[in-house]
Amino acid sequence: MSARPALAALAALLIPAGSALAQSDPGFFIPPQGGGGGGQARPAQQQQPQRPPQQRPPQQAQQRAQPNPAPLPPGQPPPAAVVGIVDVPEIQRNSTAFNTVREEIEKRRQKLNDDLQREQTRWREEQQALANQRATMNPEQLRTKERELQERITDSQRVFRDRSRAIEQVAQAALQEIEQALAVVIRQVAASRNVNLVLPRPLVIFNDAPFDLTDEISQQVNRVLRNVTLPPEGQAPAAAPATAQGAGQPASARPAQQPPAQQQRR
Repeated sequence: MSARPALAALAALLIPAGSALAQSDPGFFIPPQGGGGGGQARPAQQQQPQRPPQQRPPQQAQQRAQPNPAPLPPGQPPPAAVVGIVDVPEIQRNSTAFNTVREEIEKRRQKLNDDLQREQTRWREEQQALANQRATMNPEQLRTKERELQERITDSQRVFRDRSRAIEQVAQAALQEIEQALAVVIRQVAASRNVNLVLPRPLVIFNDAPFDLTDEISQQVNRVLRNVTLPPEGQAPAAAPATAQGAGQPASARPAQQPPAQQQRR
């Protein structure tokens, strides 16, 4: 609704009934009140012919009756559910490989932060030294020095961005390898228990202990994936990720594989 019709509707609600009737034009002469005769008669106004209401075109696509699909032949009903419960965060906390990767990534991030703070301090010192030398240099020399300093700062910022991106790619690739190994172990443990439906523990309000497979899966994950090989600091992973079958094998039996760099955050 636009502002003008809205104000008109609001005024119609606020004006008393008598005033509204007095303002409406009935189309014929009303003698003045009091019988004084001082009022001046006004001619009756001609009523304008009313336009016939416009008819809306019928809706075509929305009102068409959709034909009922043909029934499918009877299919095989799903088997009875045998449920297992898994707490993935607890498995990660108990995983030797996961904790080793987390500590190494935190160490690299801290080192990057320390290097950045030292570099920023050096930038401020050089800017202050340049400001102190302003009076001893002509405008051309000053512009040259400022441009050189800005180029060094820009190059350093690019280096730090590349280092930060490489750290996140290494962390994500290591997490993918751990998740792939975990998926294989979950299927192995579920098959050994004849479980055909695995649910995460946070979605379950209550369950008996025999339904929980977390401890068994944690032990098996530590057997098949003792550690994750990380590339050297400053180098992003470049090789293809380990397949689901390879992730289920022990770390000593699998060839060293490095997942591709992917910038994903969970």
